[in-house]
Amino acid sequence: MTSLPEYSDKVKEHFLKPKNFGKMTKPDAKGQVGSPACGDIMELFLKVDKKTKEINDIKFQTFGCAAAIASTSVLTEMVKGKTLAQAKKLTMKDIKEKLEDLPKIKLHCSVMAIQALRKAIENYELQN
Repeated sequence: MTSLPEYSDKVKEHFLKPKNFGKMTKPDAKGQVGSPACGDIMELFLKVDKKTKEINDIKFQTFGCAAAIASTSVLTEMVKGKTLAQAKKLTMKDIKEKLEDLPKIKLHCSVMAIQALRKAIENYELQN
């Protein structure tokens, strides 16, 4: 029998009450990563101040496990109000620390959240 991973209270909080969840109408950019085959798909939507390059708003839709949803939720809180340059510096380790740890088997969820953010920023920069 396979045991379920133990999640921190922070992971449970962000899974049960995700922050900034939902689709954004007319985003300045979006980024999507994942695969239906593995079960996790993350989509981020950004609104960016054209002058300051600050992320004014961010929303997400994640279809996957508790760690995937929690990783994306906490990421949105971490980057809201930051410039694109500051947001680019975030790492999976930052997400792991903010969630007060993730089981090793679920670390890929924090990687995917960072990849979705970087893809959204890259798409923004290509368009502007």
